[in-house]
Amino acid sequence: MKRLMDFTLSLIGLIFLFPFFTVIALLIKLEDGGSIFFRQERVGQNWKPFKIFKFRTMVENAEKLGALVTKGNDPRVTRIGKFLRKYKLDEFPQLINVLKGDMSLVGPRPEVYKYAEKYKDDYDQILKVKPGITDYAALEYIDEEKILENADNTEKVYIERVLPEKIEYYKKYLKNIGFFTDLKLILRTLLRIIR
Repeated sequence: MKRLMDFTLSLIGLIFLFPFFTVIALLIKLEDGGSIFFRQERVGQNWKPFKIFKFRTMVENAEKLGALVTKGNDPRVTRIGKFLRKYKLDEFPQLINVLKGDMSLVGPRPEVYKYAEKYKDDYDQILKVKPGITDYAALEYIDEEKILENADNTEKVYIERVLPEKIEYYKKYLKNIGFFTDLKLILRTLLRIIR
């Protein structure tokens, strides 16, 4: 039932959002002529790697210019990227991952292997389910960049403070997994974005 809901809602979402995607793609292209999408390898269910889709919000090859995590006022973020990040519009292409079956609408956020392996025992448990676009941690850390803004070492703070807290929220989702939990989290996410 979860897969049916994921497939149906992601397909409807992609069809409905296509005109907006076209405008966003054009704005990204006009700003610096670079690629429209940001593709990065993440770990999926049962540690299976997949490439996540996001609208590109940073300069080309940003990963080579700094940490894998970003903080507020990161100079690598483009002008259009700041707008997309503010309203979480950069996340919407992940509906493609949901349609493909790499992700679910709701589930623990997909992490890069480098960070997930640092908490391997926890992720062995977490990755029994598909990663998702939203969950308890995504709502709690919707302004993650602001939390990391004043960190001297962004990556260190993310690994040692933020990620362990996210892991606890992922475990909370695993304990409460179900149709109504997913529905509640989807609605809460939409309301949070609108606000």
